[in-house]
Amino acid sequence: MDRKEIQMTRMWKYFVDATAEIIEKEGIESVTIRKIAKIAGYTSATIYNYFEELSHLIFFASMRFINPYIKELSHYMTTGKNPVEKYLLSWECFCKHSFNNPQIYHAIFNSDLGAKPEELLKHYFKVYQNDLTGLSEEIKPLIFEHNISKRSKAVLIKAVEEGYFEESDIEEITNMTILIWRGMLTTIMNNRRDYEPDEAVAETMRYIRKITLSLLKKPIEICI
Repeated sequence: MDRKEIQMTRMWKYFVDATAEIIEKEGIESVTIRKIAKIAGYTSATIYNYFEELSHLIFFASMRFINPYIKELSHYMTTGKNPVEKYLLSWECFCKHSFNNPQIYHAIFNSDLGAKPEELLKHYFKVYQNDLTGLSEEIKPLIFEHNISKRSKAVLIKAVEEGYFEESDIEEITNMTILIWRGMLTTIMNNRRDYEPDEAVAETMRYIRKITLSLLKKPIEICI
């Protein structure tokens, strides 16, 4: 990077770190441009030289909190003995972390960012390259893909290639899985039911397993 890029990146990090500090201390709902500017030591107008809108700052700052998920996903995936197990384990890991931190995962995966999320994600990992250290090649495509549907399909395609599903079933499995996850995440966020995170994971995975295994085209031993 040249001097200008280094300066841009440094300023970018100031604002992201300030936003992350507010999220950690007060919660996402308390984040405002004015608070970010005060912590970073710059004017509100300066922030808009680096970010188009507040939702982008919240997105980038929220990404600072999902490192435990990124790291643990590698472990979950390596324990799967076949593509079907890997698919189920990837969702179990995602449910575990998202239900323990619903506001963060909603901000990253469900909120309207008003831009191409993939570009935001690409820029984030360009700045925070250390977050990718030690990740397997199997995991990296999932991490770089913001779209949950595409991430799920990437794992299921391997199951199709090995004859476990028809290719035409992928869309149904993926869509129903995401609807179940989003429904539970919304339930937790809105306090509609008194779920402990572990209970929410268990119930969600029960439905995801049921849907996934009901469409199998050949017998398989699932050990998870």
